[in-house]
Amino acid sequence: MVNLHPSWLSVLQPQFDAPHMVNLRAFLAQEREAGKRIFPKGSEWFHALDATPLDQVRVVILGQDPYHGEGQAHGLCFSVKPGVPPPPSLVNIYKELQSDLGYPPPRHGHLEHWARQGVLMLNAVLTVEANRAASHQGKGWEAFTDEVVKQVNNLDRPVVFILWGSYAQKKAAFVDTSRHHVIKSPHPSPLSAYNGFFGSRPFSRTNAFLRDHGQPEIDWRLPETA
Repeated sequence: MVNLHPSWLSVLQPQFDAPHMVNLRAFLAQEREAGKRIFPKGSEWFHALDATPLDQVRVVILGQDPYHGEGQAHGLCFSVKPGVPPPPSLVNIYKELQSDLGYPPPRHGHLEHWARQGVLMLNAVLTVEANRAASHQGKGWEAFTDEVVKQVNNLDRPVVFILWGSYAQKKAAFVDTSRHHVIKSPHPSPLSAYNGFFGSRPFSRTNAFLRDHGQPEIDWRLPETA
Protein backbone atom coordinates (compact mmCIF):
# COMPACT_ATOMS: atom_id res chain seq x y z
CA MET A 1 0.00 0.00 0.00
CA VAL A 2 1.46 3.34 -1.09
CA ASN A 3 1.03 6.07 1.53
CA LEU A 4 2.24 9.41 0.29
CA HIS A 5 0.74 12.85 0.20
CA PRO A 6 -1.36 13.72 -2.90
CA SER A 7 0.97 16.65 -3.69
CA TRP A 8 3.77 14.13 -4.25
CA LEU A 9 1.62 11.51 -5.94
CA SER A 10 0.53 14.03 -8.56
CA VAL A 11 4.12 14.58 -9.76
CA LEU A 12 5.58 11.14 -9.04
CA GLN A 13 2.82 8.96 -10.50
CA PRO A 14 4.75 8.32 -13.74
CA GLN A 15 7.63 6.99 -11.66
CA PHE A 16 5.61 4.01 -10.49
CA ASP A 17 5.28 2.77 -14.08
CA ALA A 18 8.92 3.40 -14.97
CA PRO A 19 11.15 0.36 -15.63
CA HIS A 20 13.31 0.94 -12.55
CA MET A 21 10.25 0.85 -10.29
CA VAL A 22 8.78 -2.18 -12.04
CA ASN A 23 12.07 -4.00 -11.48
CA LEU A 24 12.20 -2.79 -7.89
CA ARG A 25 8.72 -4.13 -7.13
CA ALA A 26 9.72 -7.50 -8.56
CA PHE A 27 12.88 -7.54 -6.44
CA LEU A 28 11.01 -6.66 -3.24
CA ALA A 29 8.36 -9.29 -3.93
CA GLN A 30 11.07 -11.90 -4.49
CA GLU A 31 12.78 -10.92 -1.24
CA ARG A 32 9.55 -11.30 0.69
CA GLU A 33 8.78 -14.64 -0.93
CA ALA A 34 12.22 -15.79 0.20
CA GLY A 35 11.23 -15.01 3.76
CA LYS A 36 13.52 -12.01 4.16
CA ARG A 37 12.46 -9.22 6.50
CA ILE A 38 12.40 -5.74 5.02
CA PHE A 39 12.60 -2.48 6.99
CA PRO A 40 10.70 -0.29 7.39
CA LYS A 41 7.26 -1.85 7.02
CA GLY A 42 5.59 -1.34 3.67
CA SER A 43 3.20 1.37 4.82
CA GLU A 44 6.20 3.49 5.89
CA TRP A 45 8.36 3.23 2.77
CA PHE A 46 7.18 6.65 1.59
CA HIS A 47 6.62 8.19 5.00
CA ALA A 48 8.98 11.10 4.29
CA LEU A 49 6.74 12.07 1.36
CA ASP A 50 3.58 11.64 3.41
CA ALA A 51 4.76 13.62 6.43
CA THR A 52 6.11 16.54 4.36
CA PRO A 53 3.94 17.58 1.40
CA LEU A 54 5.76 18.97 -1.63
CA ASP A 55 4.14 22.39 -1.29
CA GLN A 56 5.38 22.63 2.31
CA VAL A 57 9.02 21.60 1.81
CA ARG A 58 11.36 24.26 3.17
CA VAL A 59 14.38 22.13 4.08
CA VAL A 60 15.77 18.85 2.71
CA ILE A 61 17.98 16.51 4.74
CA LEU A 62 19.34 13.60 2.70
CA GLY A 63 20.31 10.24 4.13
CA GLN A 64 21.50 7.06 2.45
CA ASP A 65 19.74 3.91 3.74
CA PRO A 66 17.17 3.10 6.41
CA TYR A 67 18.44 1.72 9.70
CA HIS A 68 18.61 -2.07 9.42
CA GLY A 69 18.18 -2.92 13.11
CA GLU A 70 14.99 -4.30 14.63
CA GLY A 71 12.30 -1.67 15.15
CA GLN A 72 14.41 1.33 14.14
CA ALA A 73 13.42 2.58 10.67
CA HIS A 74 10.09 4.27 10.03
CA GLY A 75 10.69 6.17 6.80
CA LEU A 76 12.48 9.34 7.93
CA CYS A 77 16.25 9.54 7.51
CA PHE A 78 18.25 9.59 10.76
CA SER A 79 15.03 9.13 12.77
CA VAL A 80 13.99 6.08 14.81
CA LYS A 81 10.70 5.00 16.27
CA PRO A 82 9.68 6.11 19.76
CA GLY A 83 11.25 3.96 22.43
CA VAL A 84 14.33 3.15 20.34
CA PRO A 85 17.64 4.66 21.57
CA PRO A 86 19.12 7.27 19.21
CA PRO A 87 21.83 5.68 16.99
CA PRO A 88 25.37 7.14 17.00
CA SER A 89 24.90 9.51 14.05
CA LEU A 90 21.76 10.94 15.61
CA VAL A 91 23.53 11.34 18.94
CA ASN A 92 26.08 13.50 17.12
CA ILE A 93 23.31 15.47 15.40
CA TYR A 94 21.90 16.20 18.84
CA LYS A 95 25.33 17.31 20.07
CA GLU A 96 25.61 19.76 17.21
CA LEU A 97 22.05 20.96 17.79
CA GLN A 98 22.92 21.71 21.41
CA SER A 99 26.15 23.45 20.45
CA ASP A 100 24.44 25.44 17.70
CA LEU A 101 21.17 26.46 19.35
CA GLY A 102 21.52 25.38 22.98
CA TYR A 103 18.77 22.77 22.87
CA PRO A 104 19.48 19.79 25.13
CA PRO A 105 19.09 16.39 23.46
CA PRO A 106 15.82 14.59 24.07
CA ARG A 107 15.81 11.03 25.33
CA HIS A 108 14.27 9.74 22.08
CA GLY A 109 15.29 9.70 18.42
CA HIS A 110 11.93 10.44 16.79
CA LEU A 111 12.23 13.36 14.35
CA GLU A 112 8.61 13.62 13.22
CA HIS A 113 8.43 17.12 14.72
CA TRP A 114 10.90 18.33 12.09
CA ALA A 115 9.18 16.55 9.21
CA ARG A 116 5.80 18.10 10.07
CA GLN A 117 7.31 21.58 9.75
CA GLY A 118 8.53 21.16 6.18
CA VAL A 119 11.82 19.32 6.68
CA LEU A 120 11.89 16.57 4.04
CA MET A 121 13.92 13.78 5.65
CA LEU A 122 14.65 11.59 2.66
CA ASN A 123 16.83 8.52 2.34
CA ALA A 124 18.23 7.77 -1.12
CA VAL A 125 17.18 4.13 -0.70
CA LEU A 126 13.86 3.54 1.04
CA THR A 127 14.16 -0.11 2.10
CA VAL A 128 16.75 -2.48 3.52
CA GLU A 129 16.96 -6.14 4.50
CA ALA A 130 17.06 -6.74 8.23
CA ASN A 131 20.63 -6.66 9.58
CA ARG A 132 22.16 -6.13 6.13
CA ALA A 133 23.24 -2.53 5.57
CA ALA A 134 23.03 -1.23 1.99
CA SER A 135 21.40 -4.48 0.83
CA HIS A 136 18.85 -2.69 -1.40
CA GLN A 137 21.20 -0.23 -3.05
CA GLY A 138 21.24 -0.28 -6.84
CA LYS A 139 17.77 -1.84 -7.13
CA GLY A 140 15.90 1.23 -8.39
CA TRP A 141 15.21 3.40 -5.38
CA GLU A 142 17.98 5.85 -6.27
CA ALA A 143 16.30 6.85 -9.56
CA PHE A 144 13.01 7.39 -7.74
CA THR A 145 14.52 9.58 -5.03
CA ASP A 146 16.54 11.50 -7.64
CA GLU A 147 13.19 12.50 -9.09
CA VAL A 148 12.01 13.58 -5.64
CA VAL A 149 15.03 15.86 -5.28
CA LYS A 150 14.45 17.22 -8.80
CA GLN A 151 10.86 18.12 -7.92
CA VAL A 152 12.07 20.11 -4.92
CA ASN A 153 14.77 21.75 -7.02
CA ASN A 154 12.08 22.83 -9.49
CA LEU A 155 10.09 24.72 -6.84
CA ASP A 156 9.86 28.45 -7.51
CA ARG A 157 10.75 29.34 -3.91
CA PRO A 158 14.08 28.86 -2.15
CA VAL A 159 14.71 25.68 -0.16
CA VAL A 160 17.62 24.78 2.13
CA PHE A 161 19.45 21.53 1.31
CA ILE A 162 21.43 20.12 4.25
CA LEU A 163 23.91 17.67 2.77
CA TRP A 164 25.88 15.63 5.28
CA GLY A 165 28.65 13.57 3.72
CA SER A 166 29.87 12.91 0.19
CA TYR A 167 26.99 10.60 -0.72
CA ALA A 168 24.33 13.24 -0.08
CA GLN A 169 26.43 15.93 -1.73
CA LYS A 170 26.84 13.86 -4.87
CA LYS A 171 23.15 13.00 -5.03
CA ALA A 172 22.12 16.66 -4.86
CA ALA A 173 24.97 17.99 -7.00
CA PHE A 174 22.50 19.27 -9.61
CA VAL A 175 20.59 21.52 -7.19
CA ASP A 176 20.38 25.08 -8.48
CA THR A 177 22.43 27.06 -5.96
CA SER A 178 21.38 30.35 -7.57
CA ARG A 179 17.89 29.78 -6.13
CA HIS A 180 18.41 27.34 -3.25
CA HIS A 181 20.76 27.34 -0.29
CA VAL A 182 23.07 24.34 0.12
CA ILE A 183 24.77 23.61 3.45
CA LYS A 184 27.52 20.99 3.19
CA SER A 185 29.56 19.28 5.89
CA PRO A 186 30.98 15.85 6.70
CA HIS A 187 28.57 13.15 7.83
CA PRO A 188 27.57 13.03 11.53
CA SER A 189 28.81 9.45 11.78
CA PRO A 190 31.36 8.88 14.59
CA LEU A 191 33.87 8.14 11.81
CA SER A 192 33.68 11.65 10.36
CA ALA A 193 31.85 13.99 12.74
CA TYR A 194 35.10 15.45 14.11
CA ASN A 195 36.29 16.29 10.59
CA GLY A 196 33.97 19.26 10.23
CA PHE A 197 30.44 18.22 11.12
CA PHE A 198 30.83 19.51 14.65
CA GLY A 199 30.83 23.28 14.49
CA SER A 200 29.08 23.45 11.10
CA ARG A 201 25.95 25.05 12.66
CA PRO A 202 23.44 23.75 10.10
CA PHE A 203 20.39 24.55 12.22
CA SER A 204 21.06 28.23 12.85
CA ARG A 205 22.29 28.70 9.28
CA THR A 206 19.09 27.18 7.94
CA ASN A 207 16.92 29.44 10.04
CA ALA A 208 18.92 32.51 9.08
CA PHE A 209 18.34 31.75 5.40
CA LEU A 210 14.62 31.10 5.89
CA ARG A 211 14.25 34.29 7.92
CA ASP A 212 16.10 36.32 5.30
CA HIS A 213 13.74 34.99 2.63
CA GLY A 214 10.52 35.72 4.50
CA GLN A 215 9.83 32.16 5.61
CA PRO A 216 9.11 30.91 9.14
CA GLU A 217 12.03 29.36 10.96
CA ILE A 218 12.13 25.67 11.83
CA ASP A 219 11.54 24.90 15.50
CA TRP A 220 14.44 22.48 15.90
CA ARG A 221 13.71 21.87 19.60
CA LEU A 222 12.28 18.37 19.86
CA PRO A 223 9.54 17.48 22.36
CA GLU A 224 10.78 15.68 25.46
CA THR A 225 8.60 12.70 24.61
CA ALA A 226 8.11 11.30 21.14
